[in-house]
Order: sequence, then C-alpha cells, then structure tokens
Amino acid sequence: MNLLSATEAAALVRSGSTVASAGFVGCGHAEAVTAALERRFLAEGEPADLTLVYSAGQGDRGHRGVNHFGHAGMTACIVGGHWRSAPKLSSLALDERCAAFNLPQGVITQLYRAIAGGKPGVITKIGLHTFVDPKLDGAAINGIGRDAVMRGARRYVESVHLRGERWLLYPSFPIDVALIRGTSVDARGNLATEKEAFHHELLAIAQAARNSGGIVIAQARRIVQRHDNLHAVKVPGILIDHVVIAEHDDEHMMTFAEADNPAYYTSWRGPGHEPPRAAPAPLDVRKIVQRRALLELVARHPRVVNLGVGMPAGIGAVADEEGVSGFTLTVEAGPIGGTPADGLSFGASAYPEAVVDHPAQFDFYDGGGIDIAFLGLAELDVKGNVNVSLFGEGGQRIVSGVGGFINITQSAREVVFMGTLTAGGLEVEAGDGRLRIVREGRVAKIVPAVSHLTFDAGYVASLGRRILYVTERAVFELRGGVLTLVEVAPGIDVREQVLAHCAPGVRVAEPLRTMDPRIFDPAPMLTRERG
Repeated sequence: MNLLSATEAAALVRSGSTVASAGFVGCGHAEAVTAALERRFLAEGEPADLTLVYSAGQGDRGHRGVNHFGHAGMTACIVGGHWRSAPKLSSLALDERCAAFNLPQGVITQLYRAIAGGKPGVITKIGLHTFVDPKLDGAAINGIGRDAVMRGARRYVESVHLRGERWLLYPSFPIDVALIRGTSVDARGNLATEKEAFHHELLAIAQAARNSGGIVIAQARRIVQRHDNLHAVKVPGILIDHVVIAEHDDEHMMTFAEADNPAYYTSWRGPGHEPPRAAPAPLDVRKIVQRRALLELVARHPRVVNLGVGMPAGIGAVADEEGVSGFTLTVEAGPIGGTPADGLSFGASAYPEAVVDHPAQFDFYDGGGIDIAFLGLAELDVKGNVNVSLFGEGGQRIVSGVGGFINITQSAREVVFMGTLTAGGLEVEAGDGRLRIVREGRVAKIVPAVSHLTFDAGYVASLGRRILYVTERAVFELRGGVLTLVEVAPGIDVREQVLAHCAPGVRVAEPLRTMDPRIFDPAPMLTRERG
C-alpha cells in the first residue's frame, strides 16, 4: 500500500488524463482528493485538459464533489450522467468552455465493466428516441460537443443494427485515473465500505483503470491492520495504487448532508422492529403531489418500486407516515428496501434489506425489473414528452442531466411523473379536502413541444407501458398519444386554473374525475388514526 497525502495524490494526475470519479450526490465522493486537484490547478495551472467521467451526480449544488473540476482549462471534456448537483460543470458547458456529453447513468456505470473486461462497449436500447440518440444530438449538450460529434472527433454513442433491430453502442475508452472512496483500508491496501451508504461501482472503476494501464487512488477514513468482515471489502488491494486518508471530517462525510447516519449501513431488523415513524411533514405542495402518487402504490400493488431524485424520493417518508407497506422501494445507487433518503443524502436508504452494486442495480432495472417508477418532470408537452435534462430556470439555462431517468423510464412497466403544474413562485393552501391557489407560478410547464427530448412518450407507450403525470391540482394520462386530463383537485376551476396553463391540444377525459379529497386534508389519508 502506497500511502500519500491528498496533495501528493493530486500531483500524480497528468494533464490530458481521463479521470473517472465515483460517488452519488453526496455519498462516497473522494472529496479530499478532488479538492486537492482543484487547489493544484488554481496554483499551477495543472492538471489541464482533463476528460471527466462520472455516472451519478456528485456535488452539493455549490462547490463540493465534481464541482472542483469546474474551471476553464482544467476540464476539456465532461461525460456525466447527472449534472444538477454540479452547477460549476453546468456553467462550464453552457459557456462553451468544454465539450459536454450527458449519457444515461446506468450506461456509464455498466460501461466501466465493459472497459474493465476489454469489451467494445455497452450495447443497449437505452437512449433510443431521446437526445442521446445519434439521430438527434448524440448525447452532446453544448455546441462544442455537437461539433465534435459532427466532425467524428468524439462519439460516445453510435447507432448499430443487430438481428434486424436498431440498438445503441456506447464505445469503451481507456480510464487513466480512478478516484474511489471507502471507509477503511488494511495493511495490504484492501478497501472496505463498512460505514458507507453503499458501494457504487467502485470495483468496476478500479478494474477499468487498472486494465487501461491507469492508476487507482482510493480515499479512506482510517487504516486497519485487518478487516473483521471479509464481505465489506469491495476493492482488493491488487487494484489500488495509492491510498489517501482524509485528514478533515468534512472531507469524508457519509453524505454532503450528514456526517454519519448508522441507519444507512444498518440492515432491516425484521417484523416488529420497524423504526418509529417520523413526525408528519407539513401539507405543502410537494407533499400533496407525493400523496397522490402514493395512492398509485395502494391501487396498483407493485412489488418493486423505484423513486427518483427530488420530489419522488419523499414518497418513502409519506408511505411510512401513512403506514403503507407491501412493496419494496429501491434506489438506483444499490439499496433495496428501507426508506430512501432525500436531498443531499439521496441514494442512501434507512434500514435497507440489501445493497447491491450500482451496475447490477441497472442490470435489473434495464431488464424490466421495476413494476412502477416515480420520476420528476421539469417540462412536459401535449404529446406527453418530458424534459428533465436541459431547460430554463430563473431566466437561465440549466443542465440538469438525465441520471438514471432514461434507463428507468424506458424499462419500468409503469411510469408516474411528478411535479407542479406551474413553477416560479407557486403557492397553495390545502385543507378540508380542497385546494386553493394562493399565488400562481410564473412558468407554465406544459408547453407545445419540449425543448430537450429526455422522454419520448410515444416510443415508451408503444412498448405497452402506462404513463401517468401527477401534479398538485390535476392528473394527466397519455391516451392515444395525447396528454389527457383525467382528474382535477376539489376547489380548482378546470378552465381557469388548469387548461389556461396548458399549451393547446390537451384533451379532457369524459368523465373527468375528482382527485381524492383526503389528499388535501392534513389528517392521515389511509390509517386508522383518521377514524
């Protein structure tokens, strides 16, 4: 084991390298090492012209995580899965200071395995009929990226035909530097994750870099003589070149929101030992949408459920509050069962039943393992298409990125999108089974055509999937290729408060149902406490 300081490790990264970084929002990112890389670049101008590769978003929407790479000259190309947590990378891309590509999160995490195994890449249908498709933007999200695709200089996705069908090939490429993180490392350099929320794609990244002739830098919290639990060792020492022990607590937090939370690495304790329910959250607009979405779980009786980042992640807490069970919540990071966390701890789950690695979770997802998935929406059009990857917010363009969105929406047997009908200052009040709009949002989310195609509703519907769109005041369903209003909240005027904020072309179902009034009452919806 070669023990280095973070500064010494950063000095090993050469200009022009392709750097793969592990992590998931605020979990498992090698913060000490990436912060040292940033300090070196600002002081010396090196390493420069890096290609940064990462599957899940890593950052706090501020300065931590892969935001450390967000400097012109330091990073020449970004190949990322989710971007919302790294606004410095988003600015770099939109200012045309680097080439920028957004690949599906599941594809990137599986691509590490393909690189490790010397395979030509990942062949999948994930990404067809979206901006990732070479028939559209080829995953490029800025002008420099699109120019590189047009010139053939950079192609991270290609269209191929196999057995009479069109597929996408995501080609392999060498990894020069792998940045990974675990809890402890032993005298032989074996890395364990006993107090991490999950173990990402640590093994795949390390193998990919090793077999590419690159180096693996592992950050840990402590050195142990030996590991007591063999099965906590996720990366063997034969793959690790250098080890950095984090010197400061804020460089090795469990997530970017929590220094430590034992619930994330403590397994489900069996019937009769469930953790106490959290105090009910206030009945705000997010909870209203989450409650209506929860009713889909009650009605559909799914076995396996996926919750996306943001508003959907809160369904787990609402389900606990209501005492609803009988299904298993999963997160693409790897946790199966338990209650998914939200915010900067998204990716973790409290008291999970099992934790698999990141690529394996997407193997299961891509093959159709999800019965129902709940995802967010930023922009929706009258054909039911959704944009969550590149859109305007507050008068600025934002690269949010797809994360696992494309994998999940193109594979789940049923998809429920969640969001408010309008954005930008929306305020509502709920009580006595009715909804009142206090202040309308400035931005209508239902537009004639989405500005960036992250979800092609017609294509997914052709696969036989049911597609639902839940907002605080109305529920829509894709019917016959057209967005159709099927439910409206009690107290809401259909024409003035729903259709007036939709682009022309939205249909109204007959009969038009009323949303369950229990959603709009602060009392529990489904438990006996309601009486």
